[in-house]
Amino acid sequence: MSLEIVILAAGQGTRMRSALPKVLHPVAGNSMLGHVIHSARQLDPQRIHVVIGHGADAVRERLAADDLNFVLQDKQLGTGHAVAQAVPFITADTVLILYGDVPLIEVDTLQRLLKHAAPQQLGLLTVELDDPTGYGRIVRNADGQVTAIVEQKDANEAQRAITEGNTGILAVPAERLGDWMSRLSNNNAQGEYYLTDVIAMAVSDGLVVATEQPLDAMEVQGANDRRQLAELERHYQLRAARRLMAQGVTLRDPARFDVRGEVSVGRDVVIDINVILEGKVVIEDDVVIGPNCVIKDSTLRKGVVIKANSHLDGAIMGEGSDAGPFARLRPGSVLEARAHVGNFVELKNAHLGEGAKAGHLTYLGDAEVGARTNIGAGTITCNYDGANKWKTVLGEDVFIGSNNSLVAPVDISSGATTAAGSTLTQNVDKGQLAVGRARQRNIDGWKRPEKIKKS
Repeated sequence: MSLEIVILAAGQGTRMRSALPKVLHPVAGNSMLGHVIHSARQLDPQRIHVVIGHGADAVRERLAADDLNFVLQDKQLGTGHAVAQAVPFITADTVLILYGDVPLIEVDTLQRLLKHAAPQQLGLLTVELDDPTGYGRIVRNADGQVTAIVEQKDANEAQRAITEGNTGILAVPAERLGDWMSRLSNNNAQGEYYLTDVIAMAVSDGLVVATEQPLDAMEVQGANDRRQLAELERHYQLRAARRLMAQGVTLRDPARFDVRGEVSVGRDVVIDINVILEGKVVIEDDVVIGPNCVIKDSTLRKGVVIKANSHLDGAIMGEGSDAGPFARLRPGSVLEARAHVGNFVELKNAHLGEGAKAGHLTYLGDAEVGARTNIGAGTITCNYDGANKWKTVLGEDVFIGSNNSLVAPVDISSGATTAAGSTLTQNVDKGQLAVGRARQRNIDGWKRPEKIKKS
């Protein structure tokens, strides 16, 4: 059975009170529509059609891909009208209809729904709700068979009492879809062409409407305003936290932890509160992450320790290395095994060899640091001359004294030592002591400036 997917993403989202198209508002660092597309791709469809309207150019620019066919809905005349725009492009046996503002739908749920799709049967995803306000109601006959969906604004009192709501997510035989779209009417309270009217048509044509339900009602919740968007965010994070804990991660407080990307984890990982993982993060066994850390597009090898309030972006930390507290590792930072970066140390495009140490108050940019080298407090690499970046190279077992300025390009060979307070502009050979500071003068009779008294 061949499959194509239609995602409805044309709505304006006026209640968001935003210039950003509704479907581009983020949940966990990705747009709502991006989440839906990601789930759709896992179903291996022949093609994905995205119906766009409000902010069409922005949506297309943000999410353009070879497997997406963007279909323009010039006027937003309802969900049925939106699907009709995609019908001419469909050649598959089955069509799955999704929504760009329903980002938490699970792939397993959609797979179960697709099993109901057949030439004489369509699959409808419904949901049981304590409060179905705002949802279309599922109308069944005495035998329990679905006969129609009634929108709330068109429902009578008895129909409004129904607690089974329509999610709008359908799996339908493609050969029927064109005919049903041509028969839609806008004779309703909203004056719109409802996709839900397809259900009554299918029943009239002798098809069976088979229903499926999500395991969690939040899967089918959309976001029409900022409050609902925040609810989706928190539920996404709780779901992500549960998945990580199932893989052997200890989260000190799952409610204070955010994932905004793709995370892989080993065993016996411990993550403290207020940690944010962004982009692609790889965490191996026995890693410990302290509170208030942000880790983006980074790899943490076995036994890494990241202490409180540290920020990693595009970094690789080798086995048993550690960073923080208050460390910042910018893109291109690499720590080999057991390297140490302490408090208020910043790295950028810097490679620290095995066992190298930068304990505190240091900036290393465009630097190569050999194994076991120790860098004193207050050291900086002066890597930028106003136009170009230059590299600083430190060999193995180098000792850099406190408060050094290493003016790149400069090469300090293995075993060399630099005196505290030095500014180094020349290379240092193996085993040498480099002193790059002005001779101290103690001046007698010097008088401190006095504050000028205002008249």
